[in-house]
Amino acid sequence: MTAAANSRLRAVLALGFGGLLALLVYSGASALNTLGLLHEAEEAVRARSLERRRILATVVLSASIYSDRLEEILLSYKTPDVPNAAEETSKRAEAARAALQAYPADRTPEEQTLCGQLQAFLLEQDNLMRTASAWTPLERRGRAQHLVSDELLPRKQRFVTIVQRMELLNDNQVAAANQSISLQFSGLQNRLAKSLIVMLTSGLLLAIGSALYILRLERQARVRYAELALHRRELQQLSARLVDAQEAERRSISRELHDEVGQSLGLLLMDVGRLSNRLASSDEKSRELLEHVKVLAERIVQTVRNMALLLRPSMLDDLGLVPAVEWYARELSRQGNIEVKVHAESVPESLTDEVKVCVYRVIQEGLHNAKRHAHAKNVLVELTQSRDAIHVEIKDDGSGFDAKRTRGMGLLGMEERVKRLGGTITIDSQANAGTTIHVELPLPVGSVAGNP
Repeated sequence: MTAAANSRLRAVLALGFGGLLALLVYSGASALNTLGLLHEAEEAVRARSLERRRILATVVLSASIYSDRLEEILLSYKTPDVPNAAEETSKRAEAARAALQAYPADRTPEEQTLCGQLQAFLLEQDNLMRTASAWTPLERRGRAQHLVSDELLPRKQRFVTIVQRMELLNDNQVAAANQSISLQFSGLQNRLAKSLIVMLTSGLLLAIGSALYILRLERQARVRYAELALHRRELQQLSARLVDAQEAERRSISRELHDEVGQSLGLLLMDVGRLSNRLASSDEKSRELLEHVKVLAERIVQTVRNMALLLRPSMLDDLGLVPAVEWYARELSRQGNIEVKVHAESVPESLTDEVKVCVYRVIQEGLHNAKRHAHAKNVLVELTQSRDAIHVEIKDDGSGFDAKRTRGMGLLGMEERVKRLGGTITIDSQANAGTTIHVELPLPVGSVAGNP
């Protein structure tokens, strides 16, 4: 998959998840808003119902007191105090009318009719009160009982019936409002269910698409990792071949220097000696010239010998690892400005050629760095062998360096040689505190004679 295709797919996934999130937020906000509105409507219905019930209760209480007082006056055989009775009953009537006038204005036509009937009831009571107030005691005895039983009690019964009908209307309105709220709530549930189905379906599709995309990325990552691992193995093989080629080249050059150049220079010295013997004793100038040639040839022979030993010391093959390391330490100490000590313990000479060359090159590079870069005065080289590994430790008192940041070609070469044989190398160094290099090389079974 190309970069452009990956970008488009990421954009599609981002848009899909963003849209799903926006739908979720919108559905949640809409549901909360609708629930708020339903709650407000329910509270308003409850408030209206309570207000109607309160007003009806006030009307009923005032009208009942008014009727009871009127009945008491009618059944009394004494002539009532008309002004006081009229004032008292007038207050009761006004209280009932005021309560009735306070009935909510959003009344239905049927409620309006019933309210009119209640007002008519109060008016009839007023008329009855005025009529009864003008009676004499004799008339009250003859007519009051019939008036209470024939008109006042039936009228009170009709009043109760009207109030009950108004309460029933109020209950019906509340029930209708609650049913409407219930229908709206059911509609909200349906919308939420549909939104949930849409979101679940979209989320499932996006999840499937994301899973397929992740699986494709994983396959691509595995392929790339396999390619990187293959390249790494090829690089390691190439590095190993380069190290082998370098060692072979050094061995070849060392042998050429020792066998060809060294022997040729040796023959030259022999010829110079024979020529010096044939010259007359009186020819001092010729003898001096030949002596100068001899000294120069001997110096060249020594230089060629040292070069051959540095490239590939023959004693590494002839005498073993420890003598070769000790020789190199003596040569380095002989050159001055550094003292190298070698301590070897339980290191057999029958190591494989790969192990011997690796250890020798690591020590050679470590001592070279200690002298040239760290300017160390003292270096200790320790060689020990455990049951299944050989350990090398190079410790100097030089200037040190930052081991995490500094990685020269020499250190990289050491690490490459050690890792090639499956070993580990650790470098501990601090500024003005010296450097310690520790190398551990595993020894395969059979690599050392007598190894259990």
